[in-house]
Amino acid sequence: MGFARTCSVALVGVEGVVVEVQADLEPGVAAFTLVGLPDKSLTESRDRVRAAVVNSGGEWPQKKLTVGLSPASVPKGGSGFDLAVACAVLGAAERIDPRVLADVVMIGELGLDGRVRPVRGVLPAVLAAADAGYEQVVVPECTAAEAALVPGVSVLGVRSLRQLIAVLTDEPVPEEPPDESGRPDPLMAGLNLPGAAFGSGMGGVAAHDQRHDFADVVGQVSARTAMEVAAAGGHHVFLQGPPGAGKTMLAERMPAIMPRLSRAESLEVTAVHSVAGMLPPGKPLVDVPPFCAPHHSATMQSLVGGGKGIARPGAVSLAHRGVLFLDEAPEFSSHALDALRQPLESGYVVIARSAGVVRLPSQFLMLLAANPCPCGRLSVTGDNCDCSPNSIRRYQSRLSGPLLDRVDLRVEVEPVTRSELTAQGARGESTQVVAARVRAARERAATRLTGTPWRANSEVPGHELRSRWQAVPGAMAEAEHSLERGVLTARGLDRVLRVAWTVADLTGHDRPDAGDVALALQLRTGVPRGVPMVVGARP
Repeated sequence: MGFARTCSVALVGVEGVVVEVQADLEPGVAAFTLVGLPDKSLTESRDRVRAAVVNSGGEWPQKKLTVGLSPASVPKGGSGFDLAVACAVLGAAERIDPRVLADVVMIGELGLDGRVRPVRGVLPAVLAAADAGYEQVVVPECTAAEAALVPGVSVLGVRSLRQLIAVLTDEPVPEEPPDESGRPDPLMAGLNLPGAAFGSGMGGVAAHDQRHDFADVVGQVSARTAMEVAAAGGHHVFLQGPPGAGKTMLAERMPAIMPRLSRAESLEVTAVHSVAGMLPPGKPLVDVPPFCAPHHSATMQSLVGGGKGIARPGAVSLAHRGVLFLDEAPEFSSHALDALRQPLESGYVVIARSAGVVRLPSQFLMLLAANPCPCGRLSVTGDNCDCSPNSIRRYQSRLSGPLLDRVDLRVEVEPVTRSELTAQGARGESTQVVAARVRAARERAATRLTGTPWRANSEVPGHELRSRWQAVPGAMAEAEHSLERGVLTARGLDRVLRVAWTVADLTGHDRPDAGDVALALQLRTGVPRGVPMVVGARP
């Protein structure tokens, strides 16, 4: 009778649960039983592991073999348990000293020839192992840089089961060719990272996209101001205008003016992208705000997350700490758009499935872009529009009132004129200039919010702004009058106050004055209030 155990990690959403993999050998008819609530892909690991052990020069035990995954109540799936199951079996067969395996976490898929293949979610799995007190982790070589982002954990990247057996038994490590075959999942293309021996490291960082510069946007003073205010305070934006006016250009340049992610935020974002298998090639750490722009044919599950078994992250989670851009927003399914209400308010998505309940982070800045009518040519006079009043009304009503009430800034993007497009020196401020103002405004807000759970003005509850951080006396009079007339809801009034604080941070005011509130109200309602639309130029 032989017994050995090692550890692996089961992912539930973007959170990991350390699983003890136990192998027991007893005399009897040769059989391989896998217990512990495995799904079909994990059940198939029996054949993969047996072939990998034999093709790696090992001897498969001809006894009754039982492999248990504990805790048994946690659903387990995927091929990431292969490496741990193989080592536990070899430990029970005394090919490897069981004492060496007990405190090591192993994550990786095995090929039939013994090669170790990458899997999704290495970073959150290693984070879970570190939180549970484990200090040694074995992963596929091509994901070792991702695993090494977790401090205090020694990472061993291996190319094959044969190499791992040699390391654990103090034998000479055989040379193996690098894995140059295709990935097991088309979304795994970003995992061709350098390997690492036992040790810790930081990994690479990404840079802002230099192709998208705010200076390329001609004119559009009000829209540029709205984007700057949105980036400085984390506010949602609705851009409405005809095709070709520059809505998509503005949206694509938003991540470049937002501040880089902090270390904690980078790990959060990287964990989500790791689970989705969408890490950028050669960059194990995502340190810039992500930009996610799903097509308008996207389903509700692809937006908020879902799928068979344990739910996978959707677009709102892939945009966590970044930008979710919904171009042609009225063309999205109404059910998909209304599903965004909860994450817009709470900052996370809760998905209940028969396999369990998953909580996915989804704190993002939402950009909506829409044409004024189905043909897109509706103007103030309406001379160029061929749409009937009923079709215009149906088109515009696809964005529900409750959804738009959660949008802080609503801007009309007017067509660029010939004089603006051909004028000498028509380029506006560059991304670097705008990003510097945004960064300074964020720092002012962070200093004010020190000691609170909030980091941006858009996160602060309205009652806190009305009690702890009040505007200049009388500054909110016009906004309160709009509430009385039904122009604003109570939620809308709170959002106007949040935007006013962001405008004050951009203009250097200690508290929002009447001008700051007027600009916030103008950006909220679209009604001119007689204030300049350039925040940097106001006294």
